[in-house]
Amino acid sequence: MKKISTFILTILIMTNITAQNIQLPKPQTEGGMPLMEALKKRETKRDFIKDKEFSLQMLSNLLWAANGISRPESGKRTAPSAVNWQHVDIFVSLKQGVFLMNYEKNILELIKKGDFRSQIGQQDFVGDASAVLIYVSDRTKMLREGMSDETKVFYEATYSGNISQNVGLFATSENLKNVIIGSIIKENIIKILNLKEHQKPLLGHAVGY
Repeated sequence: MKKISTFILTILIMTNITAQNIQLPKPQTEGGMPLMEALKKRETKRDFIKDKEFSLQMLSNLLWAANGISRPESGKRTAPSAVNWQHVDIFVSLKQGVFLMNYEKNILELIKKGDFRSQIGQQDFVGDASAVLIYVSDRTKMLREGMSDETKVFYEATYSGNISQNVGLFATSENLKNVIIGSIIKENIIKILNLKEHQKPLLGHAVGY
């Protein structure tokens, strides 16, 4: 009976992954490595095991750590943003396609089917990661009149840096490998994600085994 249940669960998960959108399970927000130990062990690693995919639970936990809703009563996040604008969206490139993370619904919304991981960054190892996160600023959410482009860039860099640090610490806690991708191929990302003029790709972040 247990084997049948496990088989059915596997089929359901596979079906969910190939659907238009991916409904993620509730993130597990307890446990993990002690913070001071994670800080001590955090490091950049690029030698990913090719095509080893994350479970839905791991994806959910990773994305919650990155910038999840930590205080449901206020909608505030695990990563701080200026004026609580929450102006950086996270797109996720998986083997099945590229998705936008909808934190309110805990759903990965399909943007485009297909494996685009190797087109996100200039280095070959990017295509081997289980998931490539893409941090994209939405400047329509930066609601301050007369703000200079220099100030906008500063806030974008700060917020994406806060998110990427969360991802790095989570990866360390889960014995995953991760590397921030500064050398993203912006023209590819704009085309793949069909970004508008007010949407600016900032960083990539490769995570895997």
